[in-house]
Amino acid sequence: MTAIEWSDGAPIYRQLKDRVVAMLLDGILKPGDALPSVRQVAAEYQLNPITVSRAYQELADEAIVEKRRGLGMYVTEGASEKLLSSERDRFLKEEWPLVLERIQRLGLSLDRLMQNAAAAGGQA
Repeated sequence: MTAIEWSDGAPIYRQLKDRVVAMLLDGILKPGDALPSVRQVAAEYQLNPITVSRAYQELADEAIVEKRRGLGMYVTEGASEKLLSSERDRFLKEEWPLVLERIQRLGLSLDRLMQNAAAAGGQA
């Protein structure tokens, strides 16, 4: 894993889980890949092993990773697609209404937004 700066706004286990999710969505972790061991992550980031275990357990509860007895935690098949679908749903339900409200408040037109997206390299 890469360097992580912890914030005070959310529990560390949640931030660690979000980091693993981001690595999956970015294609850094792929189905069948092993996650670093709890001890390794705890030592590298100076975390309590229980904190790392909690993050990994939530990922296992959501079937994003699976425990292989004596081997560790592995990314499941279809994890990226499942995460992408759930993250899209979460964005549209939780973040998009706030973004839309801000766009409307600022009086930005669709044309202006698309021009900025194209200039930034996004799809227009």
